[in-house]
Amino acid sequence: MKKLLSSLFALLFFFAAYAQDQPVKWSGSVSKVEGNVYELRLTASIDGDWHFYDFGPYTLGPNPTEVSFDLKGNAKAIGKPYFVTPVHREYDDIFEMEIGTCGDGAVIAQKIEVTNTSPSTVTATVEWQACQESGSCLSPDDVELTFRLPAAVVAEAPAPADTEVQEAEEENAVAEENTVIEEVTEIPSDMSSGRSLWPLILSAILWGFAMLLTPCVFPMVPMTVSFFLKKNTPDDKSAKSKGKFFATAFGIFIIALYTIPIAVIILITWFSGGPAVTADIFNWLATHWLPNILFFIIFMVFAASFFGAFEITMPSSLVNKSDKKSDKGGLGGVFFLALTLVLVSFSCTGPIVGTVLIQSTQGGVWAPIITMFAFSVAFALPFTILAFAPSLLSKLPKSGGWLNSVKVVLGFIEVALGFKFLSVADQTYHWGILDREVYLAIWIVVFAMLGFYLLGKLRFKFDSPVEYISVFRLTLAIIVFSFVVYMIPGMWGAPLKALSGYLPPMNTQDFNLNRSDTQGSTLYVGGGTLESVYGFTPKYSNIIKQPEGFTALFDYDEAMEYAKSVGKPVFLDFTGAGCVNCREMEARVFSDDRVHSILQNDFVILQLYGDDKTVLPENEWQTNDQGKVLKSIGKINTFRMNKTYGVNAQPFYVLLDPVSGKTIATRAYDLDVEGFVAFLKKAL
Repeated sequence: MKKLLSSLFALLFFFAAYAQDQPVKWSGSVSKVEGNVYELRLTASIDGDWHFYDFGPYTLGPNPTEVSFDLKGNAKAIGKPYFVTPVHREYDDIFEMEIGTCGDGAVIAQKIEVTNTSPSTVTATVEWQACQESGSCLSPDDVELTFRLPAAVVAEAPAPADTEVQEAEEENAVAEENTVIEEVTEIPSDMSSGRSLWPLILSAILWGFAMLLTPCVFPMVPMTVSFFLKKNTPDDKSAKSKGKFFATAFGIFIIALYTIPIAVIILITWFSGGPAVTADIFNWLATHWLPNILFFIIFMVFAASFFGAFEITMPSSLVNKSDKKSDKGGLGGVFFLALTLVLVSFSCTGPIVGTVLIQSTQGGVWAPIITMFAFSVAFALPFTILAFAPSLLSKLPKSGGWLNSVKVVLGFIEVALGFKFLSVADQTYHWGILDREVYLAIWIVVFAMLGFYLLGKLRFKFDSPVEYISVFRLTLAIIVFSFVVYMIPGMWGAPLKALSGYLPPMNTQDFNLNRSDTQGSTLYVGGGTLESVYGFTPKYSNIIKQPEGFTALFDYDEAMEYAKSVGKPVFLDFTGAGCVNCREMEARVFSDDRVHSILQNDFVILQLYGDDKTVLPENEWQTNDQGKVLKSIGKINTFRMNKTYGVNAQPFYVLLDPVSGKTIATRAYDLDVEGFVAFLKKAL
């Protein structure tokens, strides 16, 4: 049993680790050597037992590290890049050659002579391959680092370089004299959302355990126990050992039946069209009106079933066939017992599985597989434990009316979750039927009714009479009513930061006591019209509402042209109407006084929505690298994000130089306000 648990959690940690960022991360720094000569340093931090290779070259060997510099005529390279830190070299039996590796961090340097009479930037591109001591390697990866260099010093004039370096030094709190260090945020690959998968995994695990307490799953416990009681003969050691083997197989089969189908679908799309195609499918599922309306209807139907209106079951012929085959001996019988459990429990697990999968689509390509694996492990674990030790059945509570109460509570939760899907469709297609106060009103009523149900004031068809309230139900009722009281101020504009990821954005709320001036698609927070702010009518401002408390542009070319005219850097916000993480960033980070002040006063804000379905005029259509014509705002913006930054997940933030359009720094989802302020100051 311990080996089974160890194996399952080891697999879970493996999948979670696999979906994490590249183990080698790079940062850049600049130090003055003498005169107009500077040394650019590329510093690699390496996790665990990973390493990468030196410059080589290696014919028929490993992938060497390559470094190139884009000087743009503003500087010239002195010599070639070189390793400052020692490289470990030894003979490799597999490649049959001597190979140099860097495993404890490394520093690569390049001397540059500045020739331009004004400050300039140099872009370094590093390409490497990370490998482990065990021999497993990741695919080669690359990153761009941007270095800011002061103007060349004229011999007869005071050296402005030292002054500029010192000013940058003070701003970045760097102690070394005449050294400016600029950390460059590494752009995550399309397998990373910028957000940890652990919240999704923990949520899936909790849902998996909760499913045991539903009336369509809990009654399956005696059937499981009786099946394995036949195979656990106390006096027969071989039969007992065989029973444990079958119990282990039973848990693995349950996990496989939940995880393999979604994994197959993802892998087919991955290998047939690449990660971009898979991400497009996820984006379609998460934002298109058809799947969202379909999920909304499914959730309402399941909720009605949970309330007792009717019973949803899998076809009886399918369940009966599976049940009959489970009577056979061997692994075949164990498999069909697991299949029967999955089919019978479908009416309770179906909508929860859908919720887990849809939530995970914003976590990257592999996130649905990982979260479904976590859900199935938690769901299978109690049955596997009982299969190992059937005597534990006597310690479980007996079936009764409490099971139907659990089902009804899930019904209320299904209603609340279902409206999230309708809200996503409403936001991405600008229907305007489910604004923030309407959505909040529905949630307040739903959870208030749940509170009254827990107190025994509401009763459904299959409920047992409630003669008295247990301490547990009273505790739940207090929690639910507290949640309702917390939501009520939101009807008048309270930010409700704890729910920011699930509510429609604040700019959809008509009545807001916190709003100093009227703000909508034509007015901005300081008073006056958008035309008076920009001197023109912003493109798409009749389609997309201004973000709460800010003025923003929604077209890339228009924003870059305006930023150049006013001399402000651009804050590029890749966002989405259905993006939970984006709403959290806006409520928890953008609302901070320091962040708000810097963004509104020192930047030109450019918001590019990746899920807006508005079809543009034909003269604005674009064609991607595969020859597909992109017609909507969302598809064009998503193509820009993927092609320029190699990122599929939202939110993603980029600071752009207003003159050259070059990237200054990037940042993904992170609720650290101090870190976000430091990120913004890199462009100032």
